[in-house]
Amino acid sequence: MVTIICATNRPQNQTLKVVELYESLLSEMGQEVRVFRMDELPENFVVTDTYGERSSEVLNLLNSKLIPAEKLVIISPEYNGSYPGILKLFFDGIEPRIWKGKKTALVGVATGRAGNQRGMDHLTHVLHHLKMEVYSKKVPISKLNDLLDADGNINDRETLAVLRDQVEGFLDF
Repeated sequence: MVTIICATNRPQNQTLKVVELYESLLSEMGQEVRVFRMDELPENFVVTDTYGERSSEVLNLLNSKLIPAEKLVIISPEYNGSYPGILKLFFDGIEPRIWKGKKTALVGVATGRAGNQRGMDHLTHVLHHLKMEVYSKKVPISKLNDLLDADGNINDRETLAVLRDQVEGFLDF
């Protein structure tokens, strides 16, 4: 099973468009896919789960979407030149043993021109510290707003080809 993590909890975020596209690519290739969105975390996660007791909501998310996943895809928008703080907080609040040995692919998303390259670099360091394996082909998606059609879908051939290439390589990783 592959779990895609939408690394932001921002309401109505455009990162979900990339998540949906990635999910469809994995499904086309016969993969069982689950999506985990940071907005699924309980509002009091920072207090209850990070420094207190594990809530049943988070335990259910871990048991259904993260622990059984053989591979993870983290799709992360750029926040202040890096990745969202909610994702860092999530990593800080979960036992490191859950992450150990997971293979991970990274996709950076930005409305600017760098595709969150710096954020993917920062994230790679954290993932290595958690003893996760990071697939070398990272995909930066720049100027996301320009890639969305009138229906909010990504139909840009080059972006689709790069993502498909990453998916194929990652499944062999």
